[in-house]
Amino acid sequence: MAIAKDTSKWRFETKQVHIGQEQPDAAYGARAVPIYQNTAYVFADTAQAAGRFALTDAGNIYSRLTNPTQAVAEERIAALEGGAAALGVASGAAALTYTFQTLAQQGDHIVSESTIYGGTYNLLKHTLSTQGISTTFVDPEQGDALAKFEAAIQPNTKAIFVETLGNPNSNVVDFEALANLAHAHKIPLVVDATFTPPNVIRTFEYGADIVVHSGTKYLNGHGTGLAGFIVESGKFDWKASGKFKNLTEPNESYHGVVFYDAVGPAAFVTSIRAILLRDTGATIAPLNAFLVLQGLETLSLRVERHIENTFKVLDYLKTQPKVKALHHPSLPSEPSNALYQKYFPKGAGSIFSFEYDGSEAEAKAFIDRLEIYSLLANVADAKSLVIHPASTTHSQLNTTELTEQYIYPNTVRLSIGIENAEDLIEDLDQAFKG
Repeated sequence: MAIAKDTSKWRFETKQVHIGQEQPDAAYGARAVPIYQNTAYVFADTAQAAGRFALTDAGNIYSRLTNPTQAVAEERIAALEGGAAALGVASGAAALTYTFQTLAQQGDHIVSESTIYGGTYNLLKHTLSTQGISTTFVDPEQGDALAKFEAAIQPNTKAIFVETLGNPNSNVVDFEALANLAHAHKIPLVVDATFTPPNVIRTFEYGADIVVHSGTKYLNGHGTGLAGFIVESGKFDWKASGKFKNLTEPNESYHGVVFYDAVGPAAFVTSIRAILLRDTGATIAPLNAFLVLQGLETLSLRVERHIENTFKVLDYLKTQPKVKALHHPSLPSEPSNALYQKYFPKGAGSIFSFEYDGSEAEAKAFIDRLEIYSLLANVADAKSLVIHPASTTHSQLNTTELTEQYIYPNTVRLSIGIENAEDLIEDLDQAFKG
């Protein structure tokens, strides 16, 4: 495991042992990162092995916890976000689950915006509730959103959770105001930034404390590998908060170590690696970490094209009589347009929705007529995607919950890729006319 106790301080050690041999620093600075497909690492002797397990010697033990390919991906994503440390895990869902389970224990509470991915909504409302963690959902689109978030906070609340762009309508919340609110109550603001990679926005600059990514989306960019990342800003004072004993009091499973005292700004992700990842094993595959690294190489270029194509498609959809309502925060008619202009002055959001002017069956028939857009449950892929949220990504929600999230039987979600924009528009046109 790549954490060591050194003169009373723990440290990350990623430039370390692979199959028993030291690797030169240059090997990790190069862009060509090897895929370390091995599961375990040779120890020099029994003393080193004991030291690794006691966390007194830095280095890798087993790839469920650390892997050199994974380590490079973590370092680069932490650097892109401007965070202190990052942890790569098997998927975005694993990243969210580990984040919530570390912040909240049995009897604790989370405040979340309601307009989020259906899987995250189910995790918070149904799965975590079986573990004694409750959630209050706040609609950020109606009325005084900040006042509603504040009213939802309870003495046992451990975090405020939002998405940078809601799923599927890409609504925006006021990150800066919510961060100030969270800090006033001595809790962190957690932001799922899957829809907005760090070259679009870095919410740490607006006060966020933890950023979560589904690396499966923009960071990978090609729909080729599952991945999730948890990034810690390093600025939240867990001890001063007084609400997170698992980070600020001795942990029996590691000889009484206090994570916040030992690693300071990396306490949160270190505790997840040392406890939850150790015990439940939602490990990122080395190949998938490599695929994310490949995706990062073209991230800036791809996102520029995603946004450029999106605005062209939006201009087309505005003119279509079969589009009953179009939901993208760049549109002046949307409730979060002012916040969009504040936080995304250069544009953002290639995932959005519209309401087809017709029945659910007609909306689905429109989707089935599309030829370039792939009908699959992913977003932020290089190729353009389409789906019917009410019967797929948000299908576990009941009718009331769907309506609360502004998802209707005729809602269609698009994820605009990097193909030729004229081709994408022509495909939509023929599907409308069909």
